[in-house]
Amino acid sequence: MSNTIAVVFGTRPEAIKMAPVVKELERRGVGHSVIVTAQHRGMLDQMLEVFAIKPAHDLNVMLHNQDLFHVTTAVLNQIKPILAAERPGALLVQGDTTTTFAASLAAFYLKIPVGHVEAGLRTWNKYDPFPEEINRQLTTRLTDLHFTPTEWGKRNLLAEGVNPSAIFTTGNTVIDALLMTVDPAYVFADPILKSIDFQKRKVILLTSHRRENFGEPMREIFRACRELVESHPDVELVYPVHPNPNVQSSAKEILAGVPRVHLIEPMDYRPFVQLMNKSTLILTDSGGVQEEAPSLGKPVLVLRNTTERPEAIEAGTGILVGTDRVRIVKEATRLLTDSAAYADMSTRINPYGDGKAAGRIVDVLLKHIS
Repeated sequence: MSNTIAVVFGTRPEAIKMAPVVKELERRGVGHSVIVTAQHRGMLDQMLEVFAIKPAHDLNVMLHNQDLFHVTTAVLNQIKPILAAERPGALLVQGDTTTTFAASLAAFYLKIPVGHVEAGLRTWNKYDPFPEEINRQLTTRLTDLHFTPTEWGKRNLLAEGVNPSAIFTTGNTVIDALLMTVDPAYVFADPILKSIDFQKRKVILLTSHRRENFGEPMREIFRACRELVESHPDVELVYPVHPNPNVQSSAKEILAGVPRVHLIEPMDYRPFVQLMNKSTLILTDSGGVQEEAPSLGKPVLVLRNTTERPEAIEAGTGILVGTDRVRIVKEATRLLTDSAAYADMSTRINPYGDGKAAGRIVDVLLKHIS
């Protein structure tokens, strides 16, 4: 077994959160091998370009209309010969994707130690979010070094019997990536975004794509957004629409053609960070956005019934509103019209870290593979 680190990821969120670790390994001259599964091809490639990461191996597993069976078996079968040949000192995975679980299982079969970045997140409902909750629980069972972003995550792991000496509270690497990217002087290339006066308008940024919200829950979210824009003349809504057909059809039906609603193409990470920074309020079902927005002073309404990131809710940087139209409208209206409530929420401390998580993770890795 070598002293190199294998870093595995396959989706845009994983790439964003692993990029600071890869850059830290590069900075310190630590031997490493980046393996991408391309579980999500296009969105992954954007992140590789943004952070100037060149993979050593690309499994290219994505298929049109792929299902979880395909991703799981393709990752297992294709990563096996790579790991068997390289025998890294540790394999590093991130978060809760099918790539994360399958790569960890492959490493376990080959008796390669696993390091799990963003360990310890839980909803304890195996179908919400699906399949992420089970992916993260199964990955915990396969992991040797647990890099949890917060003390809450550490408590979860301890309650499940994880050895305390294997748990390291580091902060979340998403904050590292965010602070590497945000640029207050940024000018949008997109003509729609370029036309919005972010100084004079109240801009709501919407992101909604989660599988468990498909159908009527997502339609309720879109109806709430339409109501907010129609009842507040100074409000504009920007929605980078996820390419999934389940999302596209409902978004176009309910939001297309509504004045001051801008349905745009999915965004690259760099301009999306700037859009978060320039927005007034964020409505999201994304885990990463829940973590990032507080560092930019942006209140977040979480469009989910459960969240594995309760630290934001407890810290007051986010409010769990679910998919109920009335609740969404009520909370958003309060933040748009009550300056004291907005100021209180936007100035809370981000519980997810200080932007130095990657350095802490690499410190631990080097101790354990030397």
